[in-house]
Amino acid sequence: MTSSMSRHETPGAETEASERGLSRRDLFRAGAVGGLGIAVAGSLETIAGPAAFAQTGAQGTAGYGAVVADPAGILALPRGFSYKIVAEAGKTLLETGEPTPSDADGTGCFRGPHGFVLVNNHEIGGTEPYGVPALAGLTYDPGARGGTTNIEVDKNGNRVREYVSVAGTHNNCAGGVTPWGTWLTCEETEQRKGGAFEKDHGYVFEVDPFDREANKNPVPLKYLGRYSHEAVAVDPATAAIYLTEDASGPNGLYFRWTPPRGFRAGKGALRRLALGPNGDTAGKLEAMSCYKGGKHIADLSEATQPGTRYKVTWVEVPDRDATTTSVRKQFTDDQITRSRKLEGAWWAEDGAYFVASYARNDDGSVNEHDGQVWFYDPRSETVTLKTIFGVNPDPEADTNYDGPDNITVSPYGGVILAEDGEGVSHLVGVTKQGTPYPMARNEMNDSEFTGPVFSQDGKILFANIQSPGYVFAITGPWRRPSDAGGHHPHDGGHPHH
Repeated sequence: MTSSMSRHETPGAETEASERGLSRRDLFRAGAVGGLGIAVAGSLETIAGPAAFAQTGAQGTAGYGAVVADPAGILALPRGFSYKIVAEAGKTLLETGEPTPSDADGTGCFRGPHGFVLVNNHEIGGTEPYGVPALAGLTYDPGARGGTTNIEVDKNGNRVREYVSVAGTHNNCAGGVTPWGTWLTCEETEQRKGGAFEKDHGYVFEVDPFDREANKNPVPLKYLGRYSHEAVAVDPATAAIYLTEDASGPNGLYFRWTPPRGFRAGKGALRRLALGPNGDTAGKLEAMSCYKGGKHIADLSEATQPGTRYKVTWVEVPDRDATTTSVRKQFTDDQITRSRKLEGAWWAEDGAYFVASYARNDDGSVNEHDGQVWFYDPRSETVTLKTIFGVNPDPEADTNYDGPDNITVSPYGGVILAEDGEGVSHLVGVTKQGTPYPMARNEMNDSEFTGPVFSQDGKILFANIQSPGYVFAITGPWRRPSDAGGHHPHDGGHPHH
């Protein structure tokens, strides 16, 4: 087992789901779209444009200060921060002797008796070099190479061990933590059985971070639908589950699952429901439909200003297992609200945050943008645009950000977004006042960041670089990120469309 390494101790390909087609980076490289950038707000309804950001010098003073180049050429962090390598695909070893699998993606963190346990998705859908080992009792479909590993670390983020928790799933992208202390891992695919695949895919599976017996004989939660799942957020008050879909042709939907009457949430409850009578259709799965007054909103890209708020109604999914027709194709455009590239999700502030990475006119979007962060309030049944990313004149510039993907809400205020865009890749923080700042920079390549999540004590930010496949534990002088050099909430440029 390879030991953890501090940045100071160390000397000097993205996966594509079959229905997703070309990735965003591939589109950029092919010249299909131009470079875009950021106009971003935090959890407040504010906006900051790249021009204002550059003029104020916020890139050097906001947040925790400018990132400092890493002599090891791996991860640049603000001064005073350091990282440890918790896992590295192909190099660190699982308990059973196989190498850590490729393509680390969405990650949940859980407090254990001696530290923390990470449940780490592996977005493996093709020929990635290191698959999740198909271990007996833990494998859903031996023809699929994705899954999850559990990584135990001590209270300081040092690696203790790593082992398979679920195998035989396909293209495990993101997911979400539950209020009862488990992880929901999502298959971003609509792959049907055939060829190497012995079962249909496109489901959500529950993973226990501690109880290995609970993970045996994986059970797809079919009542959550079979589609290109990305991420989930769970309401602790009602156990309702909110789900994003990353799909196109037509664009994806935002879903809500409401548990059946008498459902008692807790560890094992979702699995028991799936195995019970009518388990494939338990509860109610619905798609979001938005309205502004009497006007139906066909696509979330119609919103161009933070603070835009829509009333939400919910439309029941006719055939959630998509036996003949993809779920998103079971609706006409006047019934539901679509969005391109629905990605990360996080429950905070009594509601569900979710992210749309970008939109283009040629994919059916009304307006072009390079990222939106939305907030659904279940009490008022409204969805509000909190953040929008606008046009970037120079996507290769280190101080320009685009393409938000995974999201976490920081215990110190604001949010942390994993960048999956063009040019240099960052973890991008956003202060409560709406000022963006760099939290980390990928020094190796332009692969995306994934899976940002804080430890329960707030001392460690765990995050991944998908290729070649790293899991990091980031520590340092955490505090409320500075808005120094920032702007008045309504200063700065607005998105260009």
